[in-house]
Amino acid sequence: MKTGFIGTGNMGTALIKGYIKQNNSNKDNIYAYDKLPDKMDELVREYGIQTCGSIESVAKECDIIIFAVKPDVYPYVLGEISPYIKNKHILVSIAAGITIRYVESFFSIPVKVIRTMPNTPALVNQGITALSGNANLSEKEFAAVRNIFSAVGKTEIIEEKLMDVIPGISGSSPAYVYMFIEALADGAVMQGMPRNQAYQFAAQSVLGAAKMVLETGKHPGELKDMVCSPGGTTIEAVASLEKNGMRNAVLEAVKVCTEKSIKMSK
Repeated sequence: MKTGFIGTGNMGTALIKGYIKQNNSNKDNIYAYDKLPDKMDELVREYGIQTCGSIESVAKECDIIIFAVKPDVYPYVLGEISPYIKNKHILVSIAAGITIRYVESFFSIPVKVIRTMPNTPALVNQGITALSGNANLSEKEFAAVRNIFSAVGKTEIIEEKLMDVIPGISGSSPAYVYMFIEALADGAVMQGMPRNQAYQFAAQSVLGAAKMVLETGKHPGELKDMVCSPGGTTIEAVASLEKNGMRNAVLEAVKVCTEKSIKMSK
């Protein structure tokens, strides 16, 4: 199946690069359109993908169409492409707040729609993407789209009603983690460690801790207890974090992020 990307920003580029690295023989089946030709030209030089001169040509050339644009651009792109969409097309949303029903509303025929929510670690092939599709898709068609996102990390199929939770837990959460890494490094700098070295220790510790959760299958609380020796340094630090409301701050962040996503969906 031929896949077309409308938009080649960070996420669109990450998906193109990741998919081609895993499926190099399929690069002739990857098309892209961007209103800024320089971005497409760079991808052509590096990966040999095909370019389209318009949104209309993406629809005419491709079977899978991934809308890799900001949420506020969707109404214009969907409106422009709607006359050219046929029964064969699979339309893929990757933006927060863009529901399956919203995409369907632009078309006079039943359309195949998959709503996704990737996150920025896809740029280093460590992302996680939530996917949900409508009833018009076959299993094979859904699998073809899932395979694209699997090239840049893990994928999970969820019910669309849970999609508004995804920004809080994965779409936006890298920002929380970056804040934690920065704060952790600042603490080490306060104690005399050079900043560059502090970032290395902080980032690698977060990476290693995440891998422990994913690869051991142990509950995060159990892993935390394994580090906390009786009367030791770690339990002292954990008590300080609890006293200063770390857990509640994170819960509240996920809550307000979800509420914002719901508002955008409406």
